[in-house]
Amino acid sequence: MNDNKEEIIDPILAGGEFIFRKLSISGVDNSSVLDLNSPRMAEEETCLFHRDIPAGDEYYRLLHASLEDSMSRRKPFPVVRFADGEYAFYGYSLHCNGLYRQAESVREIKDAMQMHAEAMRDLVRLGKIAPLIFPGNVRTRKRSFLDLLRSRQNPSARDFLDFLAGQGISLDRNSYLPFYVVYAYLTSGEFAGSVHGRKICIVSSEFHEDQARKWFSRLGSTPEFSFAAIPDSYVATRWLSFKDKALAGIPADTELCLVGAGVGALPVCVDIAVKFSIPAIDAGHVLNMMNGREDKSNGPRLYTTWGQKAKG
Repeated sequence: MNDNKEEIIDPILAGGEFIFRKLSISGVDNSSVLDLNSPRMAEEETCLFHRDIPAGDEYYRLLHASLEDSMSRRKPFPVVRFADGEYAFYGYSLHCNGLYRQAESVREIKDAMQMHAEAMRDLVRLGKIAPLIFPGNVRTRKRSFLDLLRSRQNPSARDFLDFLAGQGISLDRNSYLPFYVVYAYLTSGEFAGSVHGRKICIVSSEFHEDQARKWFSRLGSTPEFSFAAIPDSYVATRWLSFKDKALAGIPADTELCLVGAGVGALPVCVDIAVKFSIPAIDAGHVLNMMNGREDKSNGPRLYTTWGQKAKG
């Protein structure tokens, strides 16, 4: 069932519903990104699959079909990714403050957790939860004091799955999507074609419309843009304090929102999707690419280069 012989936890694998497979998506070439980064990054190409999904292309097609359905039928469809920053946040660790400031204190995180838990339940009911889960971030941990201390400071995918279980949430075929499928789809010509002529609202702290137009133009697409500004810090803990103003900035006829909100993307995407009955996708790094600011993400990421050489 699992080709990796190292010890992997894991209840999530034990039942046979999920397995590890290499995520291959036709047309995507990670070689240049791997050349620019540590060879260990290649481990992230092996990710969690539901046993009924045979290949990465199938996940890609499912995301495309769900997006099209949401836009055509005006159905709420939030899509949110989760990785190290989110795992730290849900582990009550200030290591969530990586590239962006997410919380000033552990108390702030605890105070915001009910909001996040409610949004998480809505996410798995209405959309797709896309956590980064690969063999390296769910390995069985040794139980020395030092290992326990490190795990508390830098929670893993295993800790995130434990958090979900504590909220009565489990991954399943319908709700789960591999993290990198979102990047691959948002950087594809197929996504650009789907939004050609449609009304897209960028919900973030920064938007360079000229750069975004060039981005889509290279893919033969000309969406109509609007921009709803949100703060560049502490969205994860303070979303409720400026939610009404942010949502009021989104035009009523918007057909899709692309969100850049760090760890705060969960409540932002869910609230937008529910209020406007549209897709709201946590775009993160891809928004930086569209803005011509890939540097803000510390360089290129896996599954964002479609037969192109990544720029270091």
